[in-house]
Amino acid sequence: MNRINQKLAEDKKLLSIYFTAGYPSLNDTVKVIQDLENSGVDMIEIGLPFSDPLADGPTIQESSTAALKNGMTTNILFDQLKDIRQSVNIPLIIMGYFNPMMQYGIEAFCAKCQEIGIDGLIIPDLPVAEYREQYQETFEKYGLINVFLITPQTSDDRIRFIDSVSNGFIYMVSSASTTGAKNTFGDVQQHYFERIESLHLKNPQIVGFGISNNETFIQATKTTKGAIIGSAFIKHITNNGVDRIGDFIKGIR
Repeated sequence: MNRINQKLAEDKKLLSIYFTAGYPSLNDTVKVIQDLENSGVDMIEIGLPFSDPLADGPTIQESSTAALKNGMTTNILFDQLKDIRQSVNIPLIIMGYFNPMMQYGIEAFCAKCQEIGIDGLIIPDLPVAEYREQYQETFEKYGLINVFLITPQTSDDRIRFIDSVSNGFIYMVSSASTTGAKNTFGDVQQHYFERIESLHLKNPQIVGFGISNNETFIQATKTTKGAIIGSAFIKHITNNGVDRIGDFIKGIR
């Protein structure tokens, strides 16, 4: 069974952390992953930096720009992760845009992910219909779960279609804005969380965008399986480096 599905089966609310590979320094990637697991994180999203990250807010954009300036590439990331499964057991997901994956070659990219122990991919600019028609067979051949995003503006019919194609979890974007930390969620987000709960989807949902502290983590996971934190974590390592990762995680739950 895929590690993502194993983790989703656990009787707990899951905490997933996103960070940009190659940030703050090019060779920080493995240390960040190891320290996150040692701090009790359930899943990790490894951001593959891209020059035009349309769905990302300023914090993640800046980290991507810095990582690219540091020299991060797809090949370097794969080389950094080649032995990651000797020290890390939790699910690892690569989150990135489709262009670098196409440049690498879709089948070659998926094969490399399987080789080093990546469990899934999040590709915000890959439409679900195109995935189903052209790429699903390849992803599944290499044991990869593809995670799709929904927003408050996504129709119930489209959400049900995404649910029918998915085989892991659904990334539930908390708002229609770009990524970024918030201190609390308002009524609009709460109603959205309740609407998705009422659909009784077969795949669990994990909320992202706007989770930054214990309060927003609790709010986001009241009706969902877990929450993803990205911008707030990147701000933490920007300000504190990569030696105090455990301090950040302790403040979440």
